[in-house]
Amino acid sequence: MRKDIHPENYRLVAFKDMSNDDVFLTKSTANTKETLEVDGVEYPLIKMEISRTSHPFYTGKSKLIDTAGRIDKFKTKYAKFKK
Repeated sequence: MRKDIHPENYRLVAFKDMSNDDVFLTKSTANTKETLEVDGVEYPLIKMEISRTSHPFYTGKSKLIDTAGRIDKFKTKYAKFKK
């Protein structure tokens, strides 16, 4: 295994799921200028759109988001092939 290829600046970072406001702490080297206070301690903050607490695979709940009627357009377009 090669030496000195791993970063040395690991620190605790707060990751925040923006869809459900869940926050968890883990070590990371990710750079950020934002901070968040958790239990009286200030941590660097990384914002995420989805995490284990909101992803349908882990929660068992799926969301169907129809933007601009795309599903309806698809169904009407291919309805003529339905037998």
